[in-house]
Amino acid sequence: PQAGPSYAGAGYGAGPAYPGAGADPYAGGFDADVAAQQSIYTPEAAKKHAPAVAAGNKGKARTTVLRKGGGEVWEDPSLMEWDPAHFRLFIGDLDPALSDDLFVQAFSGVRYPSFVKAKIIRDKYTNKGKGFGFVSYSDPEDFLKAWKEMNGKYVGTRPVKISKATAGVAAVNIGNRKAAALDAKKK
Repeated sequence: PQAGPSYAGAGYGAGPAYPGAGADPYAGGFDADVAAQQSIYTPEAAKKHAPAVAAGNKGKARTTVLRKGGGEVWEDPSLMEWDPAHFRLFIGDLDPALSDDLFVQAFSGVRYPSFVKAKIIRDKYTNKGKGFGFVSYSDPEDFLKAWKEMNGKYVGTRPVKISKATAGVAAVNIGNRKAAALDAKKK
């Protein structure tokens, strides 16, 4: 067995046990690297590192989707993925552990050839489903057929409740002043 370091005296042993040990944390040594890595796991850092809008569009005129509720107006660029000409279904009472592949499989295929897109809405921190999702069809016949056939059917472990999606997807062009005001609210 090795003898431990001698604690007699100010040196506490012959030298550092590993590279960077005992280094000044402000000198850019090992401890500074660890501190920098750990700092990204705080809620403040998560907000700081999350891109609210594209970096080049900050405060500039752009095309986006504006949402309103509770006296507030905010920008929702995720709705730009959905074509406003398509027909969307709201799928409720989904199992939080349901996979995206199983969800797509249930609402697409040979039965619904005009299927365009499906998305389960997930919690951004845990990635668990929030219990609802959306499905989009380009043909109104498939939209109505899926609504009629799948309402109350099991998707995964639960029977789903289906209704027409009510949030309108309407892209608007906002000017520099409105863009700057929306960006200022995010901070």
